[in-house]
Amino acid sequence: MYQHILLAADGSENAFRAAKEAVKIAKINPETMVTIIFVIDMVKVKTEVLHASSNEGLYMERRQKIVPIEQLFQDEQIKCKVEMIHGSPAPEIIKYANTQNIDLVVIGSRGLNSLQEMVLGSVSHKVMKRVQCPAMIVK
Repeated sequence: MYQHILLAADGSENAFRAAKEAVKIAKINPETMVTIIFVIDMVKVKTEVLHASSNEGLYMERRQKIVPIEQLFQDEQIKCKVEMIHGSPAPEIIKYANTQNIDLVVIGSRGLNSLQEMVLGSVSHKVMKRVQCPAMIVK
C-alpha cells in the first residue's frame, strides 16, 4: 500500500478532516510514514510580521496550528514528521510531492465559492492537477 503520505495542512478544520482520512489510510500499513507539510504563505507573512512581536513568536504561532494534527497521528501510533516551508502553498506542495517520492497526497478542500475558485483557483485543485502521484481532496 502507501509507504509515504503527504498531508498538506494549514491548521484549518478542513485540514483536520483531511488528517483523519490520512490516519485511516496510514493505519493499513504499519510502515507508512506521513509527512505533514505546512506552507508559510509569503504574501500573508508580510502583513503578519508587521503585527507580530517577534519572528520566533510568529513561527511558534504557526507551529501550534499543526499540533492537534500531529497529536492525532501520535495517538494512533503512526509515524509522522512536520515540514514547514516558506512560499506559495500550491507550488510548494507540488514541488515537495514531486521530489520526495510521495505515494499519496491528502489535502483538505477550502470550499471557495465558484467565483473565487474560477478567478483564483483553489490550492487543492492546483495540487490535484500537477502532482505526479495519486491525490485525495477531503471535503
